[in-house]
Amino acid sequence: MKKSNKSLKIYVAGHKGMVGSACVRLLESLGYTNLIVRISKDLDLRNQSQVYDFFRHTKPDVVIDAAAKVGGILANNEYPYQFLMENMQIQNNLIGAAHEFNISKFIFLGSSCVYPKLAPQPIKEEYLLTDYLEPTNEWYAIAKISGIKLCESIRKQFGKDFVSLMPTNLYGSNDNFDLQTSHVLPAMIRKFHEAKENNHSDVTLWGTGSPMREFLHVDDLANAVIFALENILPDFLYNVGSGTDVTINELAKIIQSHVGHRGIVKWDTTKPDGTPKKLLDSSKMMQLGWSPSYNLNSGIAKTYTWFLDNKVDLKEVKFEIN
Repeated sequence: MKKSNKSLKIYVAGHKGMVGSACVRLLESLGYTNLIVRISKDLDLRNQSQVYDFFRHTKPDVVIDAAAKVGGILANNEYPYQFLMENMQIQNNLIGAAHEFNISKFIFLGSSCVYPKLAPQPIKEEYLLTDYLEPTNEWYAIAKISGIKLCESIRKQFGKDFVSLMPTNLYGSNDNFDLQTSHVLPAMIRKFHEAKENNHSDVTLWGTGSPMREFLHVDDLANAVIFALENILPDFLYNVGSGTDVTINELAKIIQSHVGHRGIVKWDTTKPDGTPKKLLDSSKMMQLGWSPSYNLNSGIAKTYTWFLDNKVDLKEVKFEIN
């Protein structure tokens, strides 16, 4: 794959979501001129015949799979069948069509939830399938694991350049700021902002603040995707993380400072903390030449700016990747 070939026909599946939109922005900024995107009402990725017809007619050179049915703990628990079935349908159709129509490169995007709940820290790629999963998102995780293994099987059996990237906790532009369904970082941004607007009222956060989490700005993941696009990676699976973690309490202080909230932060210790620590070992990807550009301070500053520019539309935006 030559870096200079900006005319490659690249299909970005899930281009409306946080990850897919970041990939499209970066590709366009780098001068890639032949991007293919489709919204879900025009192409149902769960429908095999639609997907195969789409590949037959568009003939992409590269596929970036950022499409998935996503949701929080509540959705995963209440709709296990949909999370398992629909995610397998989406990725199987895309991977199968890419193989059938001899696509030269396929980049599959997963999640750190594919690793065992009690994996040693930092989590290495080889820990996949060595123990049981976190029960609250195992349906999504199992679907993603099947996608990883499907890409690996094609790579092993047919020698094709199919690779899987497993990002840590992501945040950034086009994130989900819905307090009912969002992850911890965007939820804190919205809570602190609304408290600031409400005369710097107190903010209550779940747990003790002691768990440690790793965060990666979505633009850094997009950079990793383009790195995988422009290079032949020697292995089938790579972690993509910042390499550093912070306590939830430290995260809250950083966000509170950027937002300018001057009220009191209270911790509701009756609520669960979750896993004490979750950090990916991303050294394999970093040793090849990729590295993140944003630290937590600069990433949160950029994300808060995006939030301020887009908060009026929060109730109208759909944040599912596909």
